[in-house]
Amino acid sequence: MLLKKFYVAPVVAGMVLLPLVLVISSCKKSPQSKPSESPQQAAQSDANAAAEPQPAVRPGVESTVEQNPAAEPVASAAAEEKPAGDLEPIPLVLPKPMFVGTPQNFRGITNLEKPLGKPRPPFYAPKGTTNVALDKPVTSSDEQPIIGEIKMITDGDKAAADGSYVELGPFKQYITIDLGAPYNIYAIVIWHYHKQARVYKDVVVQVADDPDFITNVRTLFNNDDDNSSGLGVGTDMNYVETAEGKLIDAKGVVARYVRCYSNGNTSNDLNNYIEVEVYGLPAK
Repeated sequence: MLLKKFYVAPVVAGMVLLPLVLVISSCKKSPQSKPSESPQQAAQSDANAAAEPQPAVRPGVESTVEQNPAAEPVASAAAEEKPAGDLEPIPLVLPKPMFVGTPQNFRGITNLEKPLGKPRPPFYAPKGTTNVALDKPVTSSDEQPIIGEIKMITDGDKAAADGSYVELGPFKQYITIDLGAPYNIYAIVIWHYHKQARVYKDVVVQVADDPDFITNVRTLFNNDDDNSSGLGVGTDMNYVETAEGKLIDAKGVVARYVRCYSNGNTSNDLNNYIEVEVYGLPAK
């Protein structure tokens, strides 16, 4: 009777443990589906992922169109896209950069324009637009420059090398270009001196119908924020001189005379000009 009891006890224990083992084994072997997908949807997603080619992605870098060399580049900003209409980039040729030394800390200069960090996008204007200031006569508030000749400002030489720039006297000075006839002016590009990183003060650009700037005077650019030059308070930003020059959008204004002011710079009180280009078409 005692032997029967010992025989029945293992059998009963086995019958209790066997279902528990089967349940645990089943839990380990059953794959987990995504909470939001049915088994059929999960299988279809896996099939689509296997069929779709995957781009090579560097670790830690998000995949973008630019990583595929065969893909067409996408414009990063609207300003770099070609505008609608019968327009083309102006034929602007830049000089060689010639920075010497380390850019200084421009103390006292506020409202300073941040560097673009990349080449300036092309400037579009109506087809046929050219530099109408090339070799045109120039006059100045300083009739006897310290260095160079006034006519060099429109001679086409934009390099910052010695012998390529004009140096006018200290404090407020200006130069005036006679285009010879009225033009629709779309852009004005100014190079003061780009061999060093400088900021020229109180830069003002105006156009007019007469050489004395009495008739129909219009201001296209003015960064004189305290009216120290007496031409009105300007809201445009100060900028550091570079080989790209300062391009001013003239928006097709009609004028014959262009005048550029400055009032010293962050290195000294003198005023320098390398070149001024005026892009336009004859006014109709």
